[in-house]
Amino acid sequence: MKGKISYCFYFLILTIFISQNSFAQTSEQKSLEAKRERLQEEIKEINRLLFAERKEKGTVLDQMEALDNKINVRQELIRVTNQQSNLLNRQINVNIRNISKLREDLKLLKEDYANLIQKTYQNKSQSNRLMFLLSAENFFQAFKRFQYMQQYAKHRKKQGENIIKKTEELTQLNQDLVRQRKEKEQLLAENTKAKNELSKEIESQRSLLTSIKQNEAKYTAAISEKQKEARKIDREIERLIKSAIASSNKSSGKSTSSATFALTPESKLVADNFSANKGRLIWPVEKGIKSQGYGVYADKLYPGIKHQNNGVTITTDKGSKARAIFEGEVIAILSVPGGNKGVQVKHGNYISTYYNLSTLYVKKGDKVTAKDILGEIDTNRFDGTTKLKFYLYKDSNRLNPEDWIYQL
Repeated sequence: MKGKISYCFYFLILTIFISQNSFAQTSEQKSLEAKRERLQEEIKEINRLLFAERKEKGTVLDQMEALDNKINVRQELIRVTNQQSNLLNRQINVNIRNISKLREDLKLLKEDYANLIQKTYQNKSQSNRLMFLLSAENFFQAFKRFQYMQQYAKHRKKQGENIIKKTEELTQLNQDLVRQRKEKEQLLAENTKAKNELSKEIESQRSLLTSIKQNEAKYTAAISEKQKEARKIDREIERLIKSAIASSNKSSGKSTSSATFALTPESKLVADNFSANKGRLIWPVEKGIKSQGYGVYADKLYPGIKHQNNGVTITTDKGSKARAIFEGEVIAILSVPGGNKGVQVKHGNYISTYYNLSTLYVKKGDKVTAKDILGEIDTNRFDGTTKLKFYLYKDSNRLNPEDWIYQL
């Protein structure tokens, strides 16, 4: 009896462990599938926004950045697909072991059930069951024998139900196994296709690098011009932020030399709410792709040349509008000489900046809420691309927008 109880306890623990492990793997699989779909969609958007209407007059620097962006996303897609395939492989192996265990359990149950049927057949006559009861020495013994007969019948019924249940579980596991193997084959086929596409893109990049090296002076001049333009925008953004801090603090009677905003109770509440939404803030455009990330990175052709982006660049469709990522107040309008316009919105002591706008729909002092339209994003007349430059600051300190905007 003890051995039977120990076996049942072990089987129960094993079942719970398998169920929990299966749930964890299913959850991980769903997460990986969602990520893979997002990367596939991003590649489609890169093709649509950066390559579909690429023209000869577009600069090689823009082409190089676009191709590099696509290669990075493609490599991430291959990595995620490999993770999915490996996870499916583990699930397949678990199911194979579970099927083997279920078959063994089913075999034992059927053997036990056959023995029960045989014994029942041997004692099936009504007279045998009646004689078994009447041969009891007293009423108590007869009652116990009657209970035993009932329990025996219930046990036989339970064994039959267990056989049906185990057979259904086995059928379901076999179906899952077939489905998982098909999914794995599909993932492997998609990965092979992605690797072939990656090889073509890398070859295109090599070809572009060769053409760039043949005209090195033009390439380095383009880099220099872009860096000069970026520094000009950065200086103007930071100048306006410092000016806004000084003006705000002066009106509240605080030191104008401070590098931080003196917050009122109302603006502190906005700042706290903004901070609480870190990682969940909306995109500053309705749809688009991040074509250049935040930070310092080495040039692909000349690693000694460093590029710096104090915000992020988002490529979107022609005619797209920039929108506020959170409630706040317009504190400045940017107008860079030789460049386009921009809008700065204050959220407590956080400032979001939207640059490269051709048309403005707001003015200084306007109150805005999340998704309010700030202006139309300019479309470059040379290469046809529509890019928003987005920056985020806390007081006068730069922040990485990728940490704050959802899936940026």
